[in-house]
Amino acid sequence: MIFVTLGTQDKSFKRLLKAVEKEIINGNIKEKVIVQAGYTKYKSDVMEVFDTISKDEFEEYMEKASLIITHGGVGSILTALELNKKVIAAPRLAKYKEHTNDHQKQIVNEFEKEGYILALRDFTKLDKVLMKAKMFVPKKYESNKKNFQKIITDYIDNTNHTSWYNKDRKILLLEIIDYLLFAIFLKYNYLLGIGIGLVISIILSSLLYKYKKENIIYLLICTLIELIPLTIFTNKLLVKTIINPLVIIIYHQIVSKKEEISL
Repeated sequence: MIFVTLGTQDKSFKRLLKAVEKEIINGNIKEKVIVQAGYTKYKSDVMEVFDTISKDEFEEYMEKASLIITHGGVGSILTALELNKKVIAAPRLAKYKEHTNDHQKQIVNEFEKEGYILALRDFTKLDKVLMKAKMFVPKKYESNKKNFQKIITDYIDNTNHTSWYNKDRKILLLEIIDYLLFAIFLKYNYLLGIGIGLVISIILSSLLYKYKKENIIYLLICTLIELIPLTIFTNKLLVKTIINPLVIIIYHQIVSKKEEISL
């Protein structure tokens, strides 16, 4: 039996399920395939697909599987390795809206480089990776060896090549819109400009990046932070132009390390 797990990431990963289903139809996968799809809504006539399964069921499928096909989540990969399973890991990609960034590529690269797993990067070549898996002998994983999970996390933190612009372009877009509205309404009432900017930011955030309560709370806190220097300094346009964006970006960086803000 082959067990496919997509973890608990709240974004769809249909690309992987389509690739697996194609290989079943083509006859390259003859074993029974069970899928823990999570947030990926998928119907199949050739795979047994579950949105959610219990912890006991998950462990049972992991134990019984001859091969694990998983997304590039550290937890999923480590669970399979601790059971000495052969693993094919496919990273979620931000460009397909499967994740907020491409850190899973780095995770998969590191595990593959160490000889623990096989990586699936080109989904059209899953048949070749499946053939390779038949002869693949994974390096035995030792759960306490150099605390591998921490090494992976540190690697991502230290070698993340995502530019500052790419990380913060969404919040910067909202800041630009907010700034333009502020400049327009400044001669009338700067508080009115801030209020209208906040409302539009909330609407755009909800429409473009899905409504989430934590996003709204985040925007409200940012607005409160903005008010502090605006009430202290007389040159409000200068404050809005220079001081406030710096304060907001610093706050954004602090918050994003604690929890994901899906703006």
